[in-house]
Amino acid sequence: MTSLKIASVQFESASGDKSYNLSVIQRLSAQAAARGCQVVAFHECSITGYTFASKLSREELLAVAEKIPDGPSIQALIQIARDNSIVLLAGLFERDTADKIYNTYVCVDGTRMLASFRKLHPFISTYLSPGDSYIVFDLLGWKAGILICYDNNVVENVRATALLGAEIIFAPHVTMCTPSTRPGAGFVDPSLWANREVDSTSLRAEFDGLKGRAWLMKWLPARAYDNGVYVVFSNPIGMDDDQLKNGCAMVLDPFGDVVSECRELGEGIAVALCTRDKLEMAGGFRYRKARRPELYKKIIGKDHDPKLAVAWLGDK
Repeated sequence: MTSLKIASVQFESASGDKSYNLSVIQRLSAQAAARGCQVVAFHECSITGYTFASKLSREELLAVAEKIPDGPSIQALIQIARDNSIVLLAGLFERDTADKIYNTYVCVDGTRMLASFRKLHPFISTYLSPGDSYIVFDLLGWKAGILICYDNNVVENVRATALLGAEIIFAPHVTMCTPSTRPGAGFVDPSLWANREVDSTSLRAEFDGLKGRAWLMKWLPARAYDNGVYVVFSNPIGMDDDQLKNGCAMVLDPFGDVVSECRELGEGIAVALCTRDKLEMAGGFRYRKARRPELYKKIIGKDHDPKLAVAWLGDK
């Protein structure tokens, strides 16, 4: 398939209310399909909600988490994909047979789960276990990878996924508008969201500034550009538990250019046509071929010096 029409969606998910969130995923998937999209992607933990997990005990988080692919939410996603003749990606908390808990993102079509990925760098809860592998899978004739939120900030993860053959990287997030050591970071006052219909200007200024989009655009285009891949970025908008998030769902091409982006102060769908010609035209394609791993393979694989480890994870 020489082209692929992909939708990246933003919406305000409800903490712990899987039925409600799945109903929104159903409705927005139908809208994406009506616009001719073959694939639709939602944000990190879009089925379960995300930030509220920081306040849950292990037993409470286990109660929210589900086994995959046999759990009810994955089966519901498959039905949604079947109803709309679309491939669907969404996230939830997973529990395995040993009751380990993961932040997981899945891809399904109308018959089965095509892929699942466990977040490599989870930290919203001490009860989450990290994933231990990358994934690249077939997606309607394209090669796709998944990296969840903070995984994308560790540049080696993106490079590794690209080197494994990914042409598209899905990057589901719950990010921005949180405190950090970097200048300009911080929470956005939830009252601005409640008052958005009266004063959209003040909210937009916060969402687009260094608390939000301006920070995102410092690094996200580089992931696409350096690796010569499409990046499908999804992120909620509105309140995620007690934190306000700013959306910016977008698709970037292998040149690092934003092909489509949600600018609504509410639900939105960014639709982009991905074409194969850009994959080899982009600089990242040449950069990968020009690599000289003999120069740095021992350096890249070197263990961390514990004295230099940084614990702060404010920006995801």
